Amino acid sequence: MAVRLLLGLALALCFQAARAEPYLAIRAGLKCVACHVNPTGGGLRNAVGNSFTQNVIPANSLPEALQGWNGSLFDDRLRLGGDLRTATTRTSVSGQPTRSVGGTEQTRLYADVQLIKDYLGAYLDQQVAPGKSERQEAYVRLSTPGLGWYAKAGQFYLPFGWRLQDSLAFVRQLSGVSMTVPDKGLELGHESDEWSIQVVRSNGPGNKGSVTGHQTTAQAIWMQPWGRVGAAAAQVKSSAGGRQAWGLFAGTTTGPVAWLAEIDLVSDEGYPEGKRRQVATLLEANWLVQQGHNLKLTSEYLDPDRRVANDNKVRYSLVYEYTPIAFVQLRAGSRKFGGIPQNAVDNRRQTFVELHAMF
Repeated sequence: MAVRLLLGLALALCFQAARAEPYLAIRAGLKCVACHVNPTGGGLRNAVGNSFTQNVIPANSLPEALQGWNGSLFDDRLRLGGDLRTATTRTSVSGQPTRSVGGTEQTRLYADVQLIKDYLGAYLDQQVAPGKSERQEAYVRLSTPGLGWYAKAGQFYLPFGWRLQDSLAFVRQLSGVSMTVPDKGLELGHESDEWSIQVVRSNGPGNKGSVTGHQTTAQAIWMQPWGRVGAAAAQVKSSAGGRQAWGLFAGTTTGPVAWLAEIDLVSDEGYPEGKRRQVATLLEANWLVQQGHNLKLTSEYLDPDRRVANDNKVRYSLVYEYTPIAFVQLRAGSRKFGGIPQNAVDNRRQTFVELHAMF
């Protein structure tokens, strides 16, 4: 047990839970809160999430010395985790030299402390590399076991649409909500067999320094055996100009394929010509080739200004994910971007190889 504890703790401190992959929840018929400490998903996994990571996702079993480690210490009053992501990306733009960039994308450490077990907890998500250490999430969480209600206060990621691993997806860029953009505020939520509901009052990620205001965000997800359907809305009041955003998203499975879809509509104020209306869409298919092997195909669309004709952008991705053992994932993929012909950068191609060490 001592060896397992030390090895598990070393993994927790060196590696981390990868960013959320909602297709896994769709494929298994689970809610985000079933596997993650954060009720809206992402970050540190709970005991069920760690078991899922070790026994369901990977192609092979862990060495015996590491089996059973779930990140928990002191009778589950302290839970630790981490995330290391390193990648090499090659970008090709017509008429320009091919550019390659590699290195650590992020190293994060997670911790959750049960101040009053099952009722009151404190959560921390700290990005320690690259660059200077930066806090992503830091909040206290009040839960009501058996009733399904909870409250979070502090800094956290806002609930809006699919919590995708790829923060550069058009729907995440347009909505301004991703796992790289935390906000400070209060979140109230309710989890039941059929519903996951959140209401948030926060500062608004863009309201900093001399820019003042607030944001109200709401999301509801209806859970069914065949999949789930969700709707989200956000309203930003800001001295720099307001914003209204709406999102619809859904997920289901057809045989070995898990499907995700989302459409976001955004209306921004503060432009001399009036409101700027934008739309972004995502369609994603994840084919479970066999245990430990996932083939991801995505099709994305972005219209940055609906008043302007032919300014839309597209992005197509083909990504292969291989998880040989728990806590380690290899990803390789290709992305093709499309936009107006006059802008070569909008029509670039990318290939990449990534290593995820996760816990």
